[in-house]
Amino acid sequence: MLYEFKGNRSSKVTNVIEKGAVLKFAKAIGETHPMYIDENYAKNSSISNLLVPATFPVTLDYGTIPGLTLPSVGLIHGEQSFHYHRPLVVGDVVECYREVKDYMEKEAKSGTLGMLTFTDYGEDEQGELIFENERVIILTETVRKELSY
Repeated sequence: MLYEFKGNRSSKVTNVIEKGAVLKFAKAIGETHPMYIDENYAKNSSISNLLVPATFPVTLDYGTIPGLTLPSVGLIHGEQSFHYHRPLVVGDVVECYREVKDYMEKEAKSGTLGMLTFTDYGEDEQGELIFENERVIILTETVRKELSY
């Protein structure tokens, strides 16, 4: 169904890691470590800046993959993993893009499930990779029937 999108990716989108967004995110997930919320503490660390919580990249804009439109409801979050090449900190300018890594289907009691795997990338302004975020989205039989691919 979505096999043709494998390997397709979005154009890069510039994101600036803003202190207010990081503080709100840290509060929302209950993060209390001072590296994420206390500027004075962070200044005196080896990083010298507020650190971004590991899952914060889910809030960034990765652009859209041409031709791929998924519904905003009915999708199931399968799994997700993050890999960092260096710390992400407040003030970083990050070029983000998304790539379709894989699509597969599996028969289940409720019908055919589609499993769409994305990898989100964040690079610094020099093109060096900061992080990768791989996630699997599960499309139920109902959602798959609504798609026109």
